[in-house]
Amino acid sequence: MQVSQPQPHTDAYLVHHYISGHEKSLELLILKHKSKIYNFIFSKVHNRDVADDIFQDTFIKVIKTLKSGMYNEEGKFLSWVMRISHNLIIDFFRKSNRMPKFEATDDYDVFQFVSDSTPNVENNLIQHQIVNDLQNLITELPEDQKEVLNMRLYRDMSFKEIAEITGVSINTALGRMRYAVINLRKMVEENQILLTS
Repeated sequence: MQVSQPQPHTDAYLVHHYISGHEKSLELLILKHKSKIYNFIFSKVHNRDVADDIFQDTFIKVIKTLKSGMYNEEGKFLSWVMRISHNLIIDFFRKSNRMPKFEATDDYDVFQFVSDSTPNVENNLIQHQIVNDLQNLITELPEDQKEVLNMRLYRDMSFKEIAEITGVSINTALGRMRYAVINLRKMVEENQILLTS
């Protein structure tokens, strides 16, 4: 009876082989997941050049992490790479000062100020200050809530996408978002931040 060998094209096998010095294994990993990762990035940034840059940066981070021996996402390679690309997408939006889209529903009324389109300097300054205040408050949220909130706010990711990338159920992702909004509202009140200009 033949003993079954590890599947040569599983992510875990290819990652292990790459770490062991087989450079070709990384190429196979990239080819295997390129389409899904690239399409995900492009769906958020809607620009080929930016998507190309973020895709490249994603795999530069992947290579650095694998070579440094810091990788420990056994069996979850794709989710891990998607998280890296998602973080780079958020970095891109932060650096380019492009504000995320916010949903105008009761759950997200904390953010309704963003829809004020009055084009005068005073309103722009006030809005900029509000944005800064909110961003500072967001950094004080627990990591899991902050992660979901960022995913929701930047380019309006669906809870299905959030659940997939973070490796939790949709209900858990929804719960984290709910608590993030509740906590933000409390902090807004405690810090007496005025959300209207």
